[in-house]
Amino acid sequence: MGRRFTQSATGAHAGAEPRGPITRDIHWAGEMRSAIGVASLLYSALLAMDAGFGKLDATRGALWTGLAALLFVILLPSKVSVGPGLLSARGLLVERTVRTASLVSVGWSDGVAQRMILRDTEGSQVEIDPTVLARNPAMWRRLDTDTRTSIRRGTLLRGETALRRLAERIDRETALTVFKVSGLQ
Repeated sequence: MGRRFTQSATGAHAGAEPRGPITRDIHWAGEMRSAIGVASLLYSALLAMDAGFGKLDATRGALWTGLAALLFVILLPSKVSVGPGLLSARGLLVERTVRTASLVSVGWSDGVAQRMILRDTEGSQVEIDPTVLARNPAMWRRLDTDTRTSIRRGTLLRGETALRRLAERIDRETALTVFKVSGLQ
């Protein structure tokens, strides 16, 4: 059964059906388990400390539960999927989708966590962690093919340099991985 791409925030792309296989982030489940583990560890440590000091009550327990839940929400990564012509990033509450064959701009956000921002001709926007593409070559190949279509069509007005930098980074990481696996490094 095919998965429908939707954008809950604006309703754009509702019911848009991809025309081929969908590639998903193969590391997302492990990152989700890590987020659960870290939040659970913090929660357990806080409860154990409060119980050890004799200060644990319902109010403090609720506070620690809320703090652990907040940490989980912060650590949970977006679930990124790429299909022919579409890229979707699903967060905890909202799923955003852009049409990658009609991108207008690709850029980088400033800040501690580097984010790649993609905008399409319909005004939709998605922010993703570029390491998701570096760790998932099939996703990168699909996105690269679609962005080349945007360039050929003339819709991509800004971001060719950002895409080239990302391609160089992915090529460098792929070469290092090949060297490690073959024992040449």
